Amino acid sequence: MKKLYLSQTDRKIFGFCGGLSEMLGIDSTLLRLVFIFLCLLTGIAPLLITYIIAGIITPGRPKNQQEIK
Repeated sequence: MKKLYLSQTDRKIFGFCGGLSEMLGIDSTLLRLVFIFLCLLTGIAPLLITYIIAGIITPGRPKNQQEIK
């Protein structure tokens, strides 16, 4: 079972979009563009607050576990 971790290699702010893209197996740039589009569509504040909370509560990858590419 795949778990969601913050990405240590594919990160811009927290590494949440990079970690989510690793878990889902999609391109992180595409995921970031969808996120920006949704922010503009729904108003920036709700999704930005959600992103910040997700970045804070999502755990980092344990040291003994390697990223799957």
